[in-house]
Amino acid sequence: MNTDLEITSLRDSADIVVGVLKSLANTDRLLILCHLAQDELNVSQIEQMTDICQPTLSQQLMMLRKSDVVSTRRDGKQIYYSIKDENLVTVLKTLQDLYCTAPEV
Repeated sequence: MNTDLEITSLRDSADIVVGVLKSLANTDRLLILCHLAQDELNVSQIEQMTDICQPTLSQQLMMLRKSDVVSTRRDGKQIYYSIKDENLVTVLKTLQDLYCTAPEV
């Protein structure tokens, strides 16, 4: 009986991880998330920092909202995005350390 609970718990955790990995498995979304790992940003800031133009940016932001990895906050006409889960920030910073830093000489 205890094994069934463990399997269910592992399956639930695996589903969450798969959702996060799907969010990362697109160049535009990964760039957006890397910038959001640093700070909350509005749409125009994201566009400027990532060089992702409309309507692609809107599509990718929608995908990130659908996969529930970002939250939004409205301030007047601006919509601000941030990463919901600090674990994702940790994953992004780890990826950056592994793949985006210049090798030491």
